[in-house]
Amino acid sequence: MYYQYFGLTEAPFSIAVNPRYLFMSARHRDALAHLLYGVGAGGGFILLTGEVGTGKTTINRCLLEQLPDDTDIAIILNPALDAVELLASACDELGIDYDRQQNSLKSLTDKLHQFLLENHQRGRKTVLLIDEAQHLDFDVLEQIRLLTNLETNSEKLLQIILIGQPELAQMLARPELRQLNQRITARYNLEPLNLEETGAYIQHRLQVAGMSPERVIFPPAVVRGIYRASRGIPRIINVLCDRILLGAYGRNQSRADRGMLALAAREVLGQDAGGADWRWPAAIVAGLALVLLLVLGGGWLLLGGSGGASPAPAQAAVPVSEPATGSLLSPPPAAPAVSPAPAPRPARQPAPATDVLQSTLLPPGESMAQLWALYEVAAPAAPCPRTPVAGVLCTEGEAGTWDELAGLDRPLSLSLVTPQRFSAEALLLGIEGQDAWLFAPGGVQRVPLAELAPLWDGRYRYLWRPPAEFVSPLSLGDRGAAVAAVAALFARLDAQDTPLAERQFNRALQQRVRLFQRQYGLADDGVVGVQTLVKLNELLGIDPDAAAARQRLTADDTALPAS
Repeated sequence: MYYQYFGLTEAPFSIAVNPRYLFMSARHRDALAHLLYGVGAGGGFILLTGEVGTGKTTINRCLLEQLPDDTDIAIILNPALDAVELLASACDELGIDYDRQQNSLKSLTDKLHQFLLENHQRGRKTVLLIDEAQHLDFDVLEQIRLLTNLETNSEKLLQIILIGQPELAQMLARPELRQLNQRITARYNLEPLNLEETGAYIQHRLQVAGMSPERVIFPPAVVRGIYRASRGIPRIINVLCDRILLGAYGRNQSRADRGMLALAAREVLGQDAGGADWRWPAAIVAGLALVLLLVLGGGWLLLGGSGGASPAPAQAAVPVSEPATGSLLSPPPAAPAVSPAPAPRPARQPAPATDVLQSTLLPPGESMAQLWALYEVAAPAAPCPRTPVAGVLCTEGEAGTWDELAGLDRPLSLSLVTPQRFSAEALLLGIEGQDAWLFAPGGVQRVPLAELAPLWDGRYRYLWRPPAEFVSPLSLGDRGAAVAAVAALFARLDAQDTPLAERQFNRALQQRVRLFQRQYGLADDGVVGVQTLVKLNELLGIDPDAAAARQRLTADDTALPAS
């Protein structure tokens, strides 16, 4: 119905799980990484919790698609079972034959154990995934825990994934379930979307349904209201957006407005959720507008008007949004005419910062000396040696845009050429909008990028701490201490005690690397190179980012005197 009115091929906000509409936020990627980490680690439990509608089912679908081909999985979608029924369901999912007339805990466990041993001998893994696990009884959870005792001398035979609402984590924290809780090797609580992700989610679903990228149906103000009303929960976002589009269709409008949102929230979430959220801000803004008009009218009277003419009466303030009454399918009330606001005065333009820029130009080698000082390492004879110095390595690069440097988000030494054609350097400490933060002997300065751009030749240098014995990119099958160090860094990032690999780069580590690369916009080739390690160091706080370096140099406890 309404989707044809908007030129869409189908309804974009159905609450049914459709793989075509998959939207992976950073939170969803992290959750998937934890699940894949737990499966790769082998044995024990993996716990994924999240509020209703946050996308746990989406994570399940992604996990199933990314499990290795040598994995057999049993999925229990209805956990309202006793221990015998749950074991029988697991056997059914795995295709295990058993006596359905005389089944018992012992007979089912024996059959499952035999299957797991045979699967292990064939080089296959077995995973048991239980959804809505918050409904499991204590005795069933205890029986599930006992399943993890099925093992060989070197590893567990069964990996168990528990997925449920946040109360599942609270239930597992009880003293009587501490043995199970201690066996959880990876856990993650899936949080709702933030404001930025909410807008991207709405736009993503509209484009999948056939909307052109440049078209806007939900303005930013409406997106903010949807985020507040839904608290970032995708399922509620879908219901609200569906209702808003239906209302726009009924009113023959091509864009949503805040009045439609207020009515949609009222109809979908109830009076308290929708009405109060919008009427109070509208009343406050309307009151402020009325006060402003009265003040302006009073000032006009005090000044005596123009030519002694009587002033016109002040108009009543116009509400900024429609009241949350009526129905989304009823036509909106006619809006009163509003006189145009006076044009604002043009802002004063800042004076050119030529002198400021001049103060940030450093002689060759000086910016690198400041960088080495940030790492508390004495500057070597060569400003950028090819081998590590005290565990710190210098890397050179070349870029064509400021966007590339902003993405690095770390202190950078820029190579410059002055108008007099002399070599110079600048120490870049971050990019903010159209300005650059640059180090100067007298303190950190803010310089317009437009002034710096003509001097920069595109080359830059930075320092970072590579893992132990890292000399070249690492990929699947590589061995050595560098692989172990990289695996330990990812375990630290994921807050896990056991790394995915020891000294050999295995598939579990490769999958984790690819997820990391996709999450941060890197080439997802599964190869651990400089860019991947630099980003990993940044997230772990191993290397200072641009803001941290700016703060330290502003404090003037690290900067060297100008030469």
